[in-house]
Amino acid sequence: MTIRKNYFAKLLDYMKNVFKIDQQFKTLKDERINSKYKTGHTLMPLLLGLLLRIRSMNELKFMIKENEFAKAFPRGKELAQIDTIRDTQKVISIDGLKIILHNVANTAIMSKTFANGTIDGYTVAAIDSTKFFGSNKKSCPECLSSKNHHYHSGVVMSTIGDKLRLVLGFEMMRLDQDSTDKDEGELTAAKRLIADISSSYPKFVDAVVYDALACNSQWINHCLGLGLDVVVRAKKNNNNSIKTIKKKINKLDPVAVWCQDKEFIRVNVYESTFMMDKVDRPLRFAKFEMKRLNGRYNQILIVTSCMNMPLETLFKMIRGRWDIENSIFNNLKAECGLDHCFVHGGRAVEAVLYLIFLAANIMQLFIHRRLKLAGRTQTEIVRLLLKGLYLLKYRKELVFSSA
Repeated sequence: MTIRKNYFAKLLDYMKNVFKIDQQFKTLKDERINSKYKTGHTLMPLLLGLLLRIRSMNELKFMIKENEFAKAFPRGKELAQIDTIRDTQKVISIDGLKIILHNVANTAIMSKTFANGTIDGYTVAAIDSTKFFGSNKKSCPECLSSKNHHYHSGVVMSTIGDKLRLVLGFEMMRLDQDSTDKDEGELTAAKRLIADISSSYPKFVDAVVYDALACNSQWINHCLGLGLDVVVRAKKNNNNSIKTIKKKINKLDPVAVWCQDKEFIRVNVYESTFMMDKVDRPLRFAKFEMKRLNGRYNQILIVTSCMNMPLETLFKMIRGRWDIENSIFNNLKAECGLDHCFVHGGRAVEAVLYLIFLAANIMQLFIHRRLKLAGRTQTEIVRLLLKGLYLLKYRKELVFSSA
C-alpha cells in the first residue's frame, strides 16, 4: 500500500513534515538517572497509541509487545516497556510538553487555519472546567476527593465555532494554590490559564466566552488587562449593578426580533449598557428571550465588553460555548479515555493530559487540513488508521528518530 492510500503513513508524514514532532520530542527531558531510553523515544508510542484511541495502558502494552509500532521506528530499535513509560511520565519536565502543544497550535495558526476567524470573522475561544481520571481505587497527593472518589480537576481553553476545535491549553486546579471552594478555585485556575494563553498566542483570540462563574469584576478586569474581550453568562448574581440592569432590561422593548431560526419560533432581543461595580469602563448587557418549536420559553443573559459586535454574533458565541463540552470533553471521554485513570503519581496526570490534547489537536488538523474529510466520523478515521498501521511498510522517511 502506497503512502497515498495508507492513512497511517499519511499521518506519520504529516506529523514529521508539518509539526516536526520527532524533532520536538528530542527536546523532552525527565529526571531519571542513567536511563536506557531517551524521554522522547519513551513517550512516542504513547502519543501514537492516543492517536489510535487506546483506552488504557494495558492496551498500549499489548501493542508494543506485538511490535505493532515497529515500522514507525528505526530498525533494531527496542521500544520502552509499559512500566518505563509510566515511570517516565511521573518525572518528566512538563514545560517541554506544554511547548509542543503550543507549537502545534501556533503552526496551525501560522498556516492560516483560522484566517477567517471561527464565528463571523472573530476568533473565539471558550473556557470550561471538567474532572479528569476519576477513580475509587487509585489516588495521589494531588488528588481532589469526594467521599471515596478521587479525581483531578482543571480548566481547558479551546476554540469554538465553525472551524475545528483546537485545545489551546489547560490548567490544573492545585491544592497548594487554589481555594477548596470549587467556584473560587476554578476561577483562580482560569486566570492563570488565560494569562498563559495570552502570552503563548499573542493577538490570536478576539473574545473569550465563559459561564456565569466569571460574571464578576475580577474576571472582566483580568481579561481586559490582557487585551481580551469577554462574553459571560449572567444568572443569579449578588452584584448590585447586575441586579439593577436586569430590572431595567425587563422594562424595555426588544431592540430586535428574529423569526428565521431552525430551533426557535421567535427570539426577542433586549440590550443596554451599564457600569459594573469595580469595572472602570462601560459594559453591554443583552437578553435573548427564545420561544422554542415545542412552545417552551428560555432566556440567555450575557455581559460583554464587545460594545460594537452584532447581537447575532454574540448570540452565536454564547451558544457556541457548549462546543467545548460536546466536541472536547464528551468526545475525549468517550473516545480517548479522558475519564480513565491511566497513571497516578508525580507529574503523570498532567503529562498524560498534554499528550491526550496534543493527539486530539493533531487528529483534528489531520482530518480537516490534510485529508479534508470533515464529514467522516472519527471512528471511521481511526479504523482507516489502524488498517494503515497493520499494512505499513518500512520507509526511512516515515521513521520517528526521536531517540
